[in-house]
Amino acid sequence: MTFALPPQAEMALQRLHAAGFEAWIVGGCVRDFLLGLVPKDYDITTAALPEETKAVFQDCPVLETGIRHGTVTVLLEGEPLEITTYRVDGGYSDARHPDGVTFTRSLREDAARRDFTMNAMAYAPGLGLQDFFGGQEDVRKGIIRAVGDPETRFREDALRVLRAIRFASVLDFTLEQETEKAAHRCAPLLEKISVERLSAELGKLLCGRGAGRVLRAYPDILSVVIPELGPMVGFQQHNVHHCYDVYTHTAVAVDHVPPVLHLRLAMLLHDVGKPETFSLEAHGQGHFYGHARRSTALAEEILARLRFPRQTCQQVVQLVRYHDAVLEESPQQIRRWLNRLGPQGFLDLLAVQRGDVAGLAPAYCTRNHRLNSLEK
Repeated sequence: MTFALPPQAEMALQRLHAAGFEAWIVGGCVRDFLLGLVPKDYDITTAALPEETKAVFQDCPVLETGIRHGTVTVLLEGEPLEITTYRVDGGYSDARHPDGVTFTRSLREDAARRDFTMNAMAYAPGLGLQDFFGGQEDVRKGIIRAVGDPETRFREDALRVLRAIRFASVLDFTLEQETEKAAHRCAPLLEKISVERLSAELGKLLCGRGAGRVLRAYPDILSVVIPELGPMVGFQQHNVHHCYDVYTHTAVAVDHVPPVLHLRLAMLLHDVGKPETFSLEAHGQGHFYGHARRSTALAEEILARLRFPRQTCQQVVQLVRYHDAVLEESPQQIRRWLNRLGPQGFLDLLAVQRGDVAGLAPAYCTRNHRLNSLEK
């Protein structure tokens, strides 16, 4: 098995090997190679201690980015490469970062501290693949499995709970049974994680191939990140236009807009105000009068709390506000919408309304024909 590494990564491995140290690329880049994807970055792990790594690259700029945990960043021909010493992590009192680390000369011990088997593999040219925990087979089967005891892995770093389902969405994988059970049990620990990390993982999850499936499977985990999603789960709409509860409708709608962050966020939040605005007529027909206005207010609060970029917040709030607006086909009305939203904003609104329609009862999905004609 051989992988075509970028010249800087290959050169870094060669330098460390020539100095007498084991060195491998490790983690997500190895997984991506096995999936036939082009890795976005290349992390290197080595038996060399940080000071020994710095000596190997003494002719290059070296940044002590995480030297306390064994990581230095080497700028090799303009390319930053993170090089980390094999290590064993200590306790995780904050459920996110190790309190301390112990350096080791064992690649296996280093691999044992990693999150999932698919991210615990290492590769070096001429040496091939090192896979101590069955990661290659799990990648082949599309399985996300924790390294060792899954509850231990999640309690060490609670962000791994959200990362697990993010990988499930982006790679369209499934969680191994014991890993999944532990993720559900450990979900409340996500409250300890910074909102910036949560929003970054949530954004990637929403734009993944399996986003709708993952949303339906893990509402308890996602409701820790956005508590306002909780009341939507199982909330029956009692309306002939709908065949799903509010949350399932939302998950279906997410899958039916392009994987662009502000569109997926708009679909996630477009009906978040429905549980608060529900009313039931005497003959059993349900209504959600004013739900767009309430959803807009909640979306604004949620996005600000999760510290999404200002432009993203503005785009999402605008789409939620108008997601159920009646768009007439007359040229005059279309010009008004174009003046209000701009050309791209109008196209985004059409995409959101298509997604919303896709989550209706089949008999009411014909509205898409009118939306298509508006785009023309």
